[in-house]
Amino acid sequence: MSTNPDTGQTPDIKAVPFGDSALMISLASGTVEEQQAGSRRLREILLDVRPYGLHDVVAGVDSLLVEFDCLAVGHEQLAQTIRLAAAGRFQDTTGHTHAHKHFVIPMVVNQAFAPDLQDVAAELGISEEAVLGSLQDSLLSINLLASAMAPMMGTVQFPGQVSRCKEPRTNVDPGSVMVAGTNAIIQPFPGPTGWKVIGRTPLTICDIRQDPPTSYTPGDTVRFKVVPESEWERLEGRFLMNEPYLMERAH
Repeated sequence: MSTNPDTGQTPDIKAVPFGDSALMISLASGTVEEQQAGSRRLREILLDVRPYGLHDVVAGVDSLLVEFDCLAVGHEQLAQTIRLAAAGRFQDTTGHTHAHKHFVIPMVVNQAFAPDLQDVAAELGISEEAVLGSLQDSLLSINLLASAMAPMMGTVQFPGQVSRCKEPRTNVDPGSVMVAGTNAIIQPFPGPTGWKVIGRTPLTICDIRQDPPTSYTPGDTVRFKVVPESEWERLEGRFLMNEPYLMERAH
């Protein structure tokens, strides 16, 4: 493994001990989008290199939790290995990287499926149509898999930040498309949320009977597409991986 960068600038990596057997890894500088993209790239590198003692890499919005065997390697040693790996591979996207997928996810918008759409529009000072237009025009990156493997995505090109609900809902239906800040997320299973619901996809995005249970991973990209309510019956319950809305692999 080369320890010198091929091209471009070597990232300034921040490594903070997280207990006895983990490091919190992030880029020390850059815009929010650059830090999020850098975190995804570092995850790819670590999964390819698999440094000695590595147990797992857990993706965050703009950081990574790197878990390791503390009997095999120490914090400083692993941090240095990660920096050397990044120096040699961070700018090189021609090697054996994980192929990302691009999804177009249909969503239906009506009064029952989008109870917070009016409030989001009022908060942003735009029309409901403009809220949906901003969502559909945004190419979203899956930054992490949240609770119950929900894909957390950013960044929606809203003209401002969307606040969370003052009173969280105790139960939201699976497939609900929700926003908060400039992020979006899809509810895989029934459950509580404080995010604002502006639509629902008829597709099943997570199925524990499948192997793997989701077809998306951090780094994949998503576009939402509002479809007529008449499409609901045709698409309801289909697993996302088997849908024609799954687009070609993006490299």
